[in-house]
Amino acid sequence: MQHIQWFPGHMTKAMRMMEENVPLIDGVLFVLDARAPAATFNKNLKKLFGKKPVLYLLNKCDLADEAKTDAFVSEIAKSAFALKCTATAQGAAGRIAAKLPQLLKEKFAKDAAKGMTRPPRLMVAGIPNTGKSTVINALSGAKRTVTGDKAGVTRGKQWIRCTGFELLDTPGTMPPSFEDQALARHLACIGSINDDILDAGELALALLEELAALYPACLAARYAVTDLASPLAMLEQVCRARGFLLRGGEFDYDRGAKAVIDDFRKGRTGRITLESAEDFRGYFG
Repeated sequence: MQHIQWFPGHMTKAMRMMEENVPLIDGVLFVLDARAPAATFNKNLKKLFGKKPVLYLLNKCDLADEAKTDAFVSEIAKSAFALKCTATAQGAAGRIAAKLPQLLKEKFAKDAAKGMTRPPRLMVAGIPNTGKSTVINALSGAKRTVTGDKAGVTRGKQWIRCTGFELLDTPGTMPPSFEDQALARHLACIGSINDDILDAGELALALLEELAALYPACLAARYAVTDLASPLAMLEQVCRARGFLLRGGEFDYDRGAKAVIDDFRKGRTGRITLESAEDFRGYFG
């Protein structure tokens, strides 16, 4: 199995920039991917924020297992604020904005005591490709930032004015090393790691093995997979179902692997969450 490691040089610069701007902010919107909340929680970022109040947004919840998402929200809420959302959905901005008075209660109280009315400033942070820019675009009511489905789209910082508050957009940042390779694979599956460094075949086999354990019905519905004996057997069933065959009837494993990954990322395989909150109790504290 490929050992996954990805920490481009620009991320070191990004971490320094974020650290320099922490004194300027009143709180943080930490964007997680609801399909892999633990994998997209960068503990280095949490340390960077210190005692600043944090609202964790479990984004892309329309692609995730609803029951598992709710369980993660409950777990995170034990030590911070948490909200599930789909930033592209209508009404998402309002639901996020409605949480800000509670998140920034102390800031507003201090300002009121001093007779101040400065709009709060919030940093938007997270792992690459979790939807930070989409969250900002929703909150600002306009397409102010560049979005995309490839890791590392945002490279610099920018302040965005919204109604009643300001947002600081920051580049997606990874931890310098992945201690847990299972979580690293989850990041690869959701597209948070540059695909160019990944072995798509190995990743697809690992994903199929995990889906067979967690969501066998989704595999059966999408690809007519019934033989769960091995990841390779499942990939061959995917190739057969999708007609990915080479001359001579051999399986086109490369096309099959890429289809498995893409179908998962686009939600075509079903609403799937790769992690369970019960396995990560206390993880977000």
